[in-house]
Amino acid sequence: MSDDLRMLLLIRHFERALLDLFAQGLLHGTTHTCLGQEPVPVALMPLLDADDFVFSNHRGHGHYLARFDDPAGLLAEIMGREGAVCNGVGGSQHLRRGRYLSTGVQGESLPLAAGAALHLARSEPGRLACALIGDGTWGEGAVYETLNLAALWRLPLLVAVEHNGIAQSTPSAEAMAGTIGGRAAAFGIAHVSVSLTGGDAGGDVAAARAMLEEPLKHVRDGAGPLVVEFATHRLGPHSKGDDTRAAHAVAGLPDWYPRHAGSALDLQQRDRVAAVVADVTARPPSTWDPR
Repeated sequence: MSDDLRMLLLIRHFERALLDLFAQGLLHGTTHTCLGQEPVPVALMPLLDADDFVFSNHRGHGHYLARFDDPAGLLAEIMGREGAVCNGVGGSQHLRRGRYLSTGVQGESLPLAAGAALHLARSEPGRLACALIGDGTWGEGAVYETLNLAALWRLPLLVAVEHNGIAQSTPSAEAMAGTIGGRAAAFGIAHVSVSLTGGDAGGDVAAARAMLEEPLKHVRDGAGPLVVEFATHRLGPHSKGDDTRAAHAVAGLPDWYPRHAGSALDLQQRDRVAAVVADVTARPPSTWDPR
């Protein structure tokens, strides 16, 4: 549990630091934090091998940190400083590191992940491609075209859905007919629901990981794609300050962090992130010659 909690706290303090840097005028462009959703990548990433493909999304800082434990490289990328993961040209949303890629374009990752899964099925049996999407992405046609072929070809594709109940500013109930499980079933695709909305993050993460071990083994063994629907909450705004929800509604959402605030591990990760911020902000700008 300590490793899981350490990563949860690292992601929480990293995201808070980003919002603080924006408030100080030290960052440009945009960013989408995963405050409240940290248990999803912490539960999932240890189940993925280094040779599995991971396709992240616009709200992907937690995905990257849970996979690589590299806050300095990520912050340098976002700030365009020396040591950046992609030489500072990808920013907050568009990263590539080995078999990890992220994009801010909703639904784009699904066809790419299916292509990677097809390659893996033919050339690297036992590996899988994972695409992390939100509930809002189920409004994109590319999702259904991909699910159709993934099911038809029995691709080793994991679709991890971070269902936080709100697509930018639209509640899911006002934009989605039926359910995600029902849509997966229409293609004959297995579906697993996992709740990560409680206050016991460590226990929730461990239980979620145990629940997913067997279904992911089936995907690797050729059973075809799997949709895992994580119930979670987004505690922060869509981007930096565009939250249209009432403050009391957000304050009433469960949050795993308060029970750990002020603990030795919490202070350790807070100080680690503060040191990373001090280090990266002092670095010179990244230089990149595309030639």
